[in-house]
Amino acid sequence: MKKLLIAFAIVGFALNVAAQGAKIEFVAKDNTVDFGNVYKDEDSGLRTFEFKNTGDAPLIITNVQSTCGCTVPSKPTEPIMPGKTGKIDVKYNMSPGPIRKTITVESNATNVEGGRVAIKIKGEVLVKEAVNVLEKKKGIMSSDN
Repeated sequence: MKKLLIAFAIVGFALNVAAQGAKIEFVAKDNTVDFGNVYKDEDSGLRTFEFKNTGDAPLIITNVQSTCGCTVPSKPTEPIMPGKTGKIDVKYNMSPGPIRKTITVESNATNVEGGRVAIKIKGEVLVKEAVNVLEKKKGIMSSDN
C-alpha cells in the first residue's frame, strides 16, 4: 500500500511539473497569415503574428528564422510574461508570384515540441498591368478616322 501511494505521488508530481512553464499560443488560425492577392506597389509586405503566453512562466523567444532571404522576421527582445501578448513581425520582399513561406520560432515554450513552432505566410503578389500611353492614343486616333 505504501508503494502504491508513493507511485501516485510521483505520477502526480510529474504531471504537475509537465503542466508548468511558458506556453505559446498564436492568434492566427493554423499559425498562418494570409496576404490574399496583393499588388506589389500597394503593399509594404509587413505582417504581424500575435501570440499569448498561456503558461505560468516567462516566455522567451530565442530565435526566429525564415526559410529564405526574401522573408525577414523580427522577434521580441524581452520575455513575455504569463498572460501577456507579444508579436513577431514578418517582412516579405513582395516578389511577384505565389507566397508560401515558413518561419520557425524557437522558444522555451513547453506546449510545442522542442520549443519550436512553425508560422507561415501565404498569398500571391500581383503586378498591375502597365498601360502604354502611346498605344492608347494611337487606338483613339485610329477610331476617329
